[in-house]
Order: sequence, then structure tokens, then C-alpha cells
Amino acid sequence: MDPVTVGLIGILLLLVLLGKGVHIAIDFFVVGFLGITVLVGLQGAMSFLSQTMYYTIATPTFCALPLFILMGAFAAMGTFAQQAYEGIHDLTEGLPGSLAIATCFGCAAFGAVSGSSLATAALFGKIVLPEMMRYRYDKPFALGSIAAAGGFAAMIPPSAGFIVYAIFTEQSIGKLFMAGILPGILTAIAFSVLIVIRVVRKPSLAPREASGSSEKCPVTKSRLASLRKMWSIGLIAVIVLGGIYSGFFTPTEAGSVGALAALALGFQQGKIRSLGVIRKAMRDSAHTTSMIFIIMVGALFFGRFLALTRIPTFASNLIIGWNMPRFAVLFGILVIWFLLGMIVIPTGIMALTLPIFFPIIVSLGYDPIWFGVIIMKLGEIAAITPPVGLNVYALKGVAGKDTSLEEVFRGVWPFIFCELVVLAILIAFPQISTFLPDLMGN
Repeated sequence: MDPVTVGLIGILLLLVLLGKGVHIAIDFFVVGFLGITVLVGLQGAMSFLSQTMYYTIATPTFCALPLFILMGAFAAMGTFAQQAYEGIHDLTEGLPGSLAIATCFGCAAFGAVSGSSLATAALFGKIVLPEMMRYRYDKPFALGSIAAAGGFAAMIPPSAGFIVYAIFTEQSIGKLFMAGILPGILTAIAFSVLIVIRVVRKPSLAPREASGSSEKCPVTKSRLASLRKMWSIGLIAVIVLGGIYSGFFTPTEAGSVGALAALALGFQQGKIRSLGVIRKAMRDSAHTTSMIFIIMVGALFFGRFLALTRIPTFASNLIIGWNMPRFAVLFGILVIWFLLGMIVIPTGIMALTLPIFFPIIVSLGYDPIWFGVIIMKLGEIAAITPPVGLNVYALKGVAGKDTSLEEVFRGVWPFIFCELVVLAILIAFPQISTFLPDLMGN
């Protein structure tokens, strides 16, 4: 049978298994193994599988991922998120919807030490939602702002998504981290503007007394003193990003130093002083890492199957041969990504599409670092779009039985439209994403 035909049948089978609800990692292994067996025989398939299971992850790049996940776990145990939120709320008091605005920038700050949008949404749901309800915020508005802001961790470095993208595309993790800073800040500002506009137009979304309340976070003598509450997150971010940017650390070394700094600060502040807390952080990190790794190894195995079928090369040559405007090709890829984001987790989408789409993007002359930022932005959107908006389900889990998924999804739609506007800006002005990476040089 023609290799391309085998590849197309394999992709179709993969989609069928996804539709049946089979775990995506199992889908990759089953389809990849069957496809390679058809092409080169059972012995060849076993050889490909064994090589993929070891050699593809026996690289320093893979080491960075669990280290940054561990850093985020220690930061969560150290209550750095709550400290950042309180400090930022001190600075935003008096603005319409100040609790929601503080949530946006608090999630952005915690994203600088977390790397997991799922963990950020769940954690801030525990911290912020009770306060918003106490101050009579509109419930869908409150839920939507938390779920959407939780997605900042997908963009704000150190992002686990950027590490996964770097592994699949062999790009610089350091440059990808730098590329996410300005788009992440831009998104936080855009969300804050949206919140102010909505609350001004409809004050019942966030009663004015809530915006100016000081019960939770009393106004300090000097608003600059509020920054002291954020020094822990700020210090870790400076150590990690500063070390990478200056070339003093490799990303893997930065992850280990960041995890150690988060542990030390948690100990110094009295939040991490028992082996039980440390064990829980390490256990949670191991669980998250193993889940991501099994998906990635399966995806890399499936990618080898696609390489044997020559479908990526065939698709790239076919699209280039159409002589379509390159923006039309990019738009088509983004639409596919957006639709897949409604049914597949972002890591799975990258594993499924990057072996095909990335060569096309590079051949059309697009910057691979910029494309990584666009992918992360689509990942943010995917985290809150139905029916598989992971942030929505995470927030529903911590919000309790009195909160329905419909309330959360109803609250996130304005933020999805805001995300799409930011996405359009990043596409129109790629310099926003490439400015800081270009300063790093080669």
C-alpha cells in the first residue's frame, strides 16, 4: 500500500479514536504502531517504539519541564499566589472591578513561577472567588475573569507549553520564554480594560463598594509598600528569566535554581517546613510530568510514523504548489487549531499538528519563535472554550456544587473575544513577540 495512503488512514483512525474518547496518548501509540507495522513490519515497529521510548526523551530539554513544574508546585505550597494577589489588589483599589483586575495581574504574576494554566485557574478560584461572592460580584462575570486569567500561565514564562513546543520544533526555550513576556502583559492589560468597560457600562457586575473595599487588602501607608507582598514571585522571576536572558543559566539550570529558590522562600516564610508538604509537591509534580511525558512520547512515536509516510513533506509541497497567499495558509492553520482546541488538550494538539504544520510555516517564511507565541495564544483560548475548556472544569471543581459549567462558560465568552483581538494584534505586529528574543542574539 502507498505510504501516503497508509498515513491518511492512520490520521483518520486517530481522529475516530479521539472521538470515541480514548486517551490521546494511547491513540498515538496504537495508530503509530499499527501504521509502522504495515510499512516496515512488526520487527521494525518494535525497534521504532523502543528507540522512541528512550532516546527521544533522554535529552536535557526534557529535564527542564519537570523542574519548572516542581518550581510551580513549591510556589503554590508557599502561597505566593495569594501574596501577589493581595499586593496587586492594594494597587488597583478604586478602579471599577478591582478584584477582577487584581485577578488578571495576580494570575500573570503567578504564571511567572507556575507554568501551568490549569493550576493557576484552580488556585485563584480558591483564593478569589469567595471574595468576589462576598462583595456581590455577578457570578458568571467573576467565574469568567478567573478562568480566563488563569490561561496567562500558558504565555507568561516559564511556560510548560513553550517547553513542549521547543521539544517538537527544536527551537530555543530561552527565546520562547522571552517571546511570551510582552504578549502576556498585553493580554493582562486588555483584560483589565475589558473589565473596566464592562463594569462602567453595567455596574451590577461589580458593585462599587467592592471595588473600593479594603476589608480583604487594607490600603497601606504607601502603595509602593504593596509591592513588598510580591517580592517572592518577583525574586524568583528575576532569578529564572534574568539568568536565562543573560546567558548565565541554561533553561534546565534555571528550572532547577528556580525550584530551589521557591523551596527556600517557602521555608523562609514558614509555609514549607514539613516533609509532608514537600512530598505532596513532588508527588503532584511527578503526576503532572508523567501525564505530559506519556503524551509527548506517544506523539513523537506517531510523528515517526508520519515521517515514514512522507505526509508532512507531501502536505508542505502541495500547499506551496497552490501559490496561495501565505496569510491564507496561516489563517487556515489557525482555524484548524481553534477548532481542535474545542475538543483536544493543547499538548495533544501540538503533538498532532506540529509535525505537519511547522514545516509549512517555516517554508512560508514565518518566524518559528513568533509562531510559538501564536500557538500559546491559541492554547489560552482553548483552555476556556467548550466543550473541553480545561480551566473551566478546574474552576468548576474548586467552586463547588452550587456552580454550574454553564455559568462559567457564559462568563468566559467576552474574554474569548478579547483574546481573539489580542491574537489579531500579535499577528499584525509580530515585533511584539520577537523584540525581546532578538535582543538575545543567536
